[in-house]
Amino acid sequence: MKILHVTLSVSPRRGGPSEAILNLVRSLRAQGVDAEIATTNDNGADGSAPLEVPLYQPVDYDGVPVHFFPQSFPPIDRLALGKDRGFVFSASLTCWLWKHIRDYDVLNTHYLFSYPSTCAGAIARLQQVPYTMRVMGQLSPWALAQSRLKKQVYATLLERSNLNGAAGVHCTSAGEAQDVQSFGVQAPLITLPLGVNRIPVSSEAGHWLRHRYGIAPDTPIVLYLSRLHYKKRPDLLIQVLGQLAAQHHSFHLILAGSGEPEYTAYLEQLMTSLGLTDRATLTGFVAGLDKQLLLQGADLFVLPSYSENFGIAVAEAMMAGLPVIVTPEIQISPEVAAARAGLVVPGTSDALAAAIVTLLTTPGLGRAMGDRGRAYATRTYAWDEIAHRLAETYGAIVESRHLWCPS
Repeated sequence: MKILHVTLSVSPRRGGPSEAILNLVRSLRAQGVDAEIATTNDNGADGSAPLEVPLYQPVDYDGVPVHFFPQSFPPIDRLALGKDRGFVFSASLTCWLWKHIRDYDVLNTHYLFSYPSTCAGAIARLQQVPYTMRVMGQLSPWALAQSRLKKQVYATLLERSNLNGAAGVHCTSAGEAQDVQSFGVQAPLITLPLGVNRIPVSSEAGHWLRHRYGIAPDTPIVLYLSRLHYKKRPDLLIQVLGQLAAQHHSFHLILAGSGEPEYTAYLEQLMTSLGLTDRATLTGFVAGLDKQLLLQGADLFVLPSYSENFGIAVAEAMMAGLPVIVTPEIQISPEVAAARAGLVVPGTSDALAAAIVTLLTTPGLGRAMGDRGRAYATRTYAWDEIAHRLAETYGAIVESRHLWCPS
């Protein structure tokens, strides 16, 4: 069984989505599935130079076979339907897909309103190759409200036909499945969470994290680990912590992630205006052992996002044993609440402040939440089990094809 995954980017600067697709394909291959990725050399939404990778040939990228193609036509390269520069046009990827898509048993696209995935779905329909789609939160009410008119036109011309012609639409939470149904999608739904890698416990991580960033030994560390984007509301977190600093609460904020230069500069100015210069660190993009140290050494994790279809960073924090504070719009928030792994609060200043104060002043409660979160994540978000279930779905599509209902 040969599976092709198509996405706009696998750049680490795209955050959780890139990590998820690489881990997914790596896990599928461990299950004996011949899975590959076709993508562009995009290197993130913040205008970074393209990835320095070989083009037009399969290469080993982070242990996964990937076909990279260049973005093309500079005026179109950065066309965006929203503020995340997610269109990413590539003429060479189009030609390659048209020529090679029938070499694969099933196509799996990732993301909506993005050229590589939309193009791949349309070509699959034309050449009658069964395909599945992962919508990645793009059908949530908040996401659809961004650049609404453009998305309505795009959906009418292309994306709705792609969705209804899919052999299955992969939803990572019950909330996302509801969003897909509300959009009027008729294709079968595959509800299956994403996975996260296991994170080892380190009793020394807190010490080394404080040493690295010059934080006093007994100061609690509040971690934000995600893309710096207005959707995720790091500005709200900064404003709330400014209030708590004025009330003499002890903490140090670590903002880990990259974003558009203008927005990052705004966050820096906001921290300065609130007197948080000595109580906050903006690390920029982190990965690998640096990211692992943050997760192991922090005391609590906060993500007050407007919208998250799954929330990989939240699941990673749970896997690391951190208590989490999230908003209901993060679609694994019901799991956080059910597992008693953190606090789910409205995205208001007062509610967020109260939740942070609760965990800052009762560290024993936070540790208990973190332990329950780690146990839940270990049971629920293991990549091998998720890949096994997805491989079974691919097998059913290949063998019976009755799930495929082209429009």
